[in-house]
Amino acid sequence: MGLFDRLRGDDDRVVFLGIDGVPHDLVRDHPDVFENLTAIAEEGAGGQLSSIVPPESSACWPALTTGRNPGATGVYGFQDREVDSAETYVPMGKDVKAARLWDRVTDAGRDATVLNVPVTFPPSTRIQRHVSGFLSPSLEAAASDDDVRTTLAEFDYRIDVDASLGHDDDKREFLADAHATLDARHEAFTHYLDADDWDLFFGVYMTTDRVNHFLFGDYANDGADTDGTDADGTDADGTDADQFLEFYAKLDRYVGEVRDRLDDDTTLIVASDHGFTELEHEVNCNRWLADAGWLSLAGDDPDSLADIGDDTRAYSLIPGRFYLNLEGREPEGIVPESEYESVRDELIADLESLTGPDGRDVCKRVVKGETVFAGDYTGIAPDLVVIPADGYDLKAGFKPKDAVFTEGPRNGMHKFENSLLYTTAADVDVAGADLYDLAPTILDLMDVDAGGSLDGESLLDA
Repeated sequence: MGLFDRLRGDDDRVVFLGIDGVPHDLVRDHPDVFENLTAIAEEGAGGQLSSIVPPESSACWPALTTGRNPGATGVYGFQDREVDSAETYVPMGKDVKAARLWDRVTDAGRDATVLNVPVTFPPSTRIQRHVSGFLSPSLEAAASDDDVRTTLAEFDYRIDVDASLGHDDDKREFLADAHATLDARHEAFTHYLDADDWDLFFGVYMTTDRVNHFLFGDYANDGADTDGTDADGTDADGTDADQFLEFYAKLDRYVGEVRDRLDDDTTLIVASDHGFTELEHEVNCNRWLADAGWLSLAGDDPDSLADIGDDTRAYSLIPGRFYLNLEGREPEGIVPESEYESVRDELIADLESLTGPDGRDVCKRVVKGETVFAGDYTGIAPDLVVIPADGYDLKAGFKPKDAVFTEGPRNGMHKFENSLLYTTAADVDVAGADLYDLAPTILDLMDVDAGGSLDGESLLDA
């Protein structure tokens, strides 16, 4: 923290570290790798956190940072549909409709430093310091001022790891890039922890999500022994599973270094936005809908929602979102509103009967949209969201696929149930908590009024 903070003696500051996609059971099962997180849980509180529906980063981070569901944030996933249109777009920070918690902190006369949070582009100029994260087009565009641009360039800071490197069978170059990205992120975090006068410091390590996508299956199947693996994760003699845990050992050391910088009156919170599990089969949902007679595609080379055929009754967008082609809502809708419930029930039954190549049910549960989405922006809400069984990753492109079940370069996938929350605040009750509870908890810790408008509740003991 800055000198002014140390002198004024405020006792309600919060540091939040996001570790995107890190599952609770990974930390729980490896206390030797996660020595600092384990110590935080033992001295404060820690445990499993539920994510949101759908558990996808582009929807999760707006929900976590506002305490509101996608019906209020207006962001449902990596790709959303325009109202009354077949056009789709990639939501950015400017598309988030609900108030971010750092804006509430700023409105209360406090200062916030916010670094690398996904879906926050363009950066805000009304808070003390802001560097937007995932989906920012460049570092120059992501930084809120010239000073931070210059400083981050000196750190060789980058917005994201080069995920294309993860497509190679040999993961050494990908891991080296992941370590370099993590190192630069941590250097920036510790620099601004020391340099800025902040009341709320909010930073996200997103490289964890990328490493999980390409190495979680290796970890889940190969076992691991971190002995003998170089600190940069590039030891050719170590397995990918070894290097996976070595990467996490470094992350945990960095969490410990942040904690060591804080005084006893500053609360540290570490949380992930969703969990992770092994990916075994990609499920091409629109191919399945086509095979089952729900969807047709028009033209010689269909590649977007605008290319669905006139007889389409349902289509899908990632991740696992299903929409009826409803008359009066979709531009070319054919499902009469009077038949909405019966047609939706038919689609639910078909989804619940879908099994994979191994004979397992693909759908762990099918969620009706109105049970999880509420607010002013439900006009683009999906009618159904599928939470898949472990191992099935739901895809939804409109380009023709050769089969319903395919394999890709990734071997890890998002999971709803096993995100995590660790904090130095011993009076936080993690049992039964979900992602919506984080924003009200942070505001409560800082004694900032949430206005009674949030979907979650403070986890502080009454």
